[in-house]
Amino acid sequence: MRLWATDHPIEALVLIGFFLLVAFPVHEFFHAWMAYRLGDATAKLNGKLTLNPVAHFHPIGGTMLVLSILIAGIPLGFAATPVNPLNLRGRYGEAYVAAAGPLSNLLLASVLAIPLRLLMANSSLDVDPLVVNALGFIVWGNVILGLFNLVPIPPLDGGTILLSLVPRQTAWQWGPILRQYGIFILVLVFFFPIGTGGSICGLILYPLADAIYSVLVG
Repeated sequence: MRLWATDHPIEALVLIGFFLLVAFPVHEFFHAWMAYRLGDATAKLNGKLTLNPVAHFHPIGGTMLVLSILIAGIPLGFAATPVNPLNLRGRYGEAYVAAAGPLSNLLLASVLAIPLRLLMANSSLDVDPLVVNALGFIVWGNVILGLFNLVPIPPLDGGTILLSLVPRQTAWQWGPILRQYGIFILVLVFFFPIGTGGSICGLILYPLADAIYSVLVG
């Protein structure tokens, strides 16, 4: 198997640096900020209400991020922001907190797509193609990271959103089971092929990410 980083060594380094230093901290900061706005100071008390990447680095999640980029060019990893649901105001407080992270990545993609569009539209600018390629990978990677985290399977943010929206009794019954076996479900969903059409990841997530990327970049 040929590593993605073998063909894109500079882009791989840029992606690793950007997602460890910017995208992941922004994602976790928005979780902490939304929780604080809704009445829970747990993340703030644990030093997570900050954009400092050191505060948000998770050894296992960071290692997963690096490996996923080196192998496939996809920034998949995780960090952790502690939240106490009992402190959150409103019936759907957990859903708001969970959604804030992925939406921040989609927001980042939208903002960074602006200079990318300008660079791609103005061929007279003397810009190294490597810069354009790296910026394109960053925009697409943020879209993928945002969509991936919205998949409604624990421990992803989408799983928290799902359990917050269903009736409480349903969440109490199925929540522990989904949290215990969610990682195995994710492996099946994203890596187990469905017939000859590939995995659900290849059939749904990638085409959706490509469509959003096309809208943002043009």
